[in-house]
Amino acid sequence: MPRVFSGIQPTGEPHIGNYFGAMRNYVRLGEEFGKNSIYCVVDLHAITNPASFEPGLLAQRTFEMALANFAVGLDPSRVTFFVQSHVPEHQELAWIFTTLTPVGELERMTQYKDKSEQLESVPAGLLMYPALMAADILLYKADTVPVGEDQTQHIELTREIARKFNHAFGETFPEPKAVYEKQALRIPGVDGNGKMGKSKGPGSTIGILEPLDAIWQKLRVAPTDPARVRRTDPGNPDVCLIFDYHKLFSDLETLQTVDAGCRTAGIGCIDCKKTLLAGMTEHLSPIHERAEALKADPDFVRDALAQGAKEARAVAQPIMEEVRGKVGFLKL
Repeated sequence: MPRVFSGIQPTGEPHIGNYFGAMRNYVRLGEEFGKNSIYCVVDLHAITNPASFEPGLLAQRTFEMALANFAVGLDPSRVTFFVQSHVPEHQELAWIFTTLTPVGELERMTQYKDKSEQLESVPAGLLMYPALMAADILLYKADTVPVGEDQTQHIELTREIARKFNHAFGETFPEPKAVYEKQALRIPGVDGNGKMGKSKGPGSTIGILEPLDAIWQKLRVAPTDPARVRRTDPGNPDVCLIFDYHKLFSDLETLQTVDAGCRTAGIGCIDCKKTLLAGMTEHLSPIHERAEALKADPDFVRDALAQGAKEARAVAQPIMEEVRGKVGFLKL
């Protein structure tokens, strides 16, 4: 049976891009592969940009990210779900991998280039980020990795690191493959400014746990087809981000109705947005209800994370023992 691994950063409220691009995939794969589905909140990755965090905020966001995953339907009794820093073998294997990975390979990573250009002082951890990601995956000998398309380059480097280790020390690690959620590889930001992303601020995102009235305030002012100036002007849904959201939240009949109504000016943009809100309300309300129940029982979340770390270490420790032996570390 395949072994699945993926991690999600606690760098802000999870949004619909996270949900359709990764979190929903976690639930589906967890139902299929059970405890062979291993997921974690990657708090060690998050601190590669310490400026993102106010004091004390990291622990809060880590907890909230775990809660959000459980709220969307991930069952911690069926999968292995934990916090990255609670399993120290991640750091140990990452250090070994940094000794196998040329600096040039790390410097050519597109994400490193993009993020380093925005910083006055670039932390070494940002450069080493892909080596830690490779350790996250290979520590469990995972062969299936659900990720967003922006992580493709990192997965390729993980495969290269696995090959290098196997060549140097003997066959040990599989070469993992990425699994994408094809429906939603690029969800536009609600402000119309490129892909939805937490790094662009709350004005770009629609949080999956965000109150519905707050979501409506964002939809109400969201840009639509720029050529549709008046209510009577026909529009083109192919260039409208609201229609992109309809593809996620509306059924086929609603999609066809909205498409035809926009092209013929049969409906206005506000009508289109109200229809979208109805679909989002139907989809998100059960998630909000589960989230409220979890907030009322925080010990459930903490106990689930503790159990998940225990399960993860039960897998990671013997693999790390194998790695130590192959690398040649002295045993006592």
